[in-house]
Amino acid sequence: MTGKSSGAVVGVDVGGTFTDLVELDPSTGRVRLAKVPSTLDNQAYGVLAALDEAGCDLAALDLIVHGTTTTTNAVLERKLARTGLITTRGFRDVLELGRRTRPQPYGMTGTFTPLIPRNLRLEVPERMDASGEVVVPLDENAVHEAAQTLLDAGCESVVIHFLHAYANPAHECRAAEIVSHLWPNDHVTMGHALLSESREFERGVTAAANAAVQPLLDRYIRRLVRELQAGGYAGDVLVMNGNGGMVSSTRVAKEAAKTVMSGPASGVMAAAYSGRKAGIGNLITYDMGGTSTDVALIRDAEPSVSNEIEIEYAMPIHVPMVDVRTVGAGGGSIARVNPAGLLEVGPDSAGADPGPICYGKGGAEPTISDANLLLGRLDPARLNAVKGGVSLHHVRQVFARKLGDPLGLSADEAAAAVIEIANMKMAGAIRMVSISLGADPRDFALFAFGGAGPLHAAALARELHIPRILVPSRPGITNAIGCVVADLRHDFVNTINTALDSLEPGQLAGVFAAQIAEGEDLIAREAIDITATRHLYSVDMQFVGQTHLLRVPLGRPDVTAEELQTLFEAAYFRRFRVELDDIRANLVNANTSVIGKRAELDLGALIDPAGRKSTLEQAQTGVRPVYFDNQWRDTPIYWRDHLPADFTLPGPAIIQQMDTTLLIEPGDTATGDADGNILIGIGARA
Repeated sequence: MTGKSSGAVVGVDVGGTFTDLVELDPSTGRVRLAKVPSTLDNQAYGVLAALDEAGCDLAALDLIVHGTTTTTNAVLERKLARTGLITTRGFRDVLELGRRTRPQPYGMTGTFTPLIPRNLRLEVPERMDASGEVVVPLDENAVHEAAQTLLDAGCESVVIHFLHAYANPAHECRAAEIVSHLWPNDHVTMGHALLSESREFERGVTAAANAAVQPLLDRYIRRLVRELQAGGYAGDVLVMNGNGGMVSSTRVAKEAAKTVMSGPASGVMAAAYSGRKAGIGNLITYDMGGTSTDVALIRDAEPSVSNEIEIEYAMPIHVPMVDVRTVGAGGGSIARVNPAGLLEVGPDSAGADPGPICYGKGGAEPTISDANLLLGRLDPARLNAVKGGVSLHHVRQVFARKLGDPLGLSADEAAAAVIEIANMKMAGAIRMVSISLGADPRDFALFAFGGAGPLHAAALARELHIPRILVPSRPGITNAIGCVVADLRHDFVNTINTALDSLEPGQLAGVFAAQIAEGEDLIAREAIDITATRHLYSVDMQFVGQTHLLRVPLGRPDVTAEELQTLFEAAYFRRFRVELDDIRANLVNANTSVIGKRAELDLGALIDPAGRKSTLEQAQTGVRPVYFDNQWRDTPIYWRDHLPADFTLPGPAIIQQMDTTLLIEPGDTATGDADGNILIGIGARA
């Protein structure tokens, strides 16, 4: 392990509104923090600005870990590289035919545009059957001609996607070899290499998404690394993957699709890490930022990772990703009265520029942040500290004119209604990752983070009957913290697609062994110290005749067919409360996660112990009226960095800090722990 990173580490995460940074130096205990506006036209500028804001010495850093939204934004906004597809004759439309689904639950309206237009999807003679036997040999001349045609059409990237390549990739490999001799770059994606499982539509869309964002990510990472090196940085840049692991910048563009959901995944990994150290393994993570809210489920300190995620309608990117659900409700979400006279909140956002009205940067539309300001939850002095700041009176006038008057409410009542509707949307997202999947929120704690999450956490917990809330020491930069505490991780999936009664002894264990060997080889190449390696095993199964899959975790790799049957039936009953023990079970996919554990870091240092006061009275900075249940109540205000390490604080109260504001509602009680977390017990409304 000599020569591998063990010194100062920087985690930097680019969000829709802010770029967050944390530097931790285990040898000295030094902590540096920064939060700067994101530069969405070129995220590298925001990263460099955050490094400068924190005063980081690039030459002294051992490692930089980066969570990016480059690929996520590119896919959602369809700002993609021009990409071509070479596929089996007769299957050029597989990306467009999709599944028998519809974009809206009701009605038959909606549109769908494939990632690769039809004129850039070319066919060549070749065919494998489902068992991997050659039916039609590969026409190599046709592959050469197709590649040249796509180059002449201006394609920057290309996908090789052949039928049943998961069973036998020989044709895809040979076609990629032919194309690579012609192609001016290495942006050649083979479908089986990225996703070795059946289902041509999902595998094809995943490969198409990878190819379409590959040049964009490659250019961005190269530019960022070049700028960092010019500033004196000599180490590697690791990029967060959507599965919560990380990969070297030298290889990340090869499997660019795996970085989709990179940013949200880092926050979930920080939650799992913090929850495990606090002795709370079951968490619902709740990340409310400036643009959107992300929620996820953690059981026994293990985030839920799925390779069945659909980013948007007809956009399944089936590489393993932390199962995060997103709704358009963030601090900058705009509130309006629609033509039907109903109040709506989001999904449109004021973003970072001009931002909410209270930012004082020219924003003119009422937002969730403005509503929190009017209700006394945010400090007017702090938010109006920018040049050209606006008055509280001006914000109240806008709410009265644009929301209150049309609804027959006062400005304060309109602000309370905005908060209530936003909370309802976010509670719905939490139900998607819990109740809809058979999990009872009462068995979990709510891990609240993001710049706005701790403001709304108590209301959501009360709505969902979640008994307690865990707020980390630095909620507003938790995604950046996730970058520095995340482990190395590689996930693998291989299709077996065999009925259990036909499964050969040792067949599944052999697949697992090959996956482990590949994962451990990849981890050994990284310039990172690890303390141990562990493996997670699971299978995707279904009853014969069904189309949906159910993930079944396994405790060990050498399970028998009889044990698989028992485990699957138990998992099926937990999920659907139905027993179908007279129907044959089918083993579809084998999945392995190979995880390289990194040394633990002391997150207690994120709040300087020297700054803590001995009493709550010394940590109190003032009192201001806050709106609760249609009435104003004088509420004490505290500065978090000054709170005693072991405190008990009944609500109502507000705790302010550099990166967020925490609201403790009447009837709730907050306590501190050794790692700087705050635990809030949800009580009866006082």
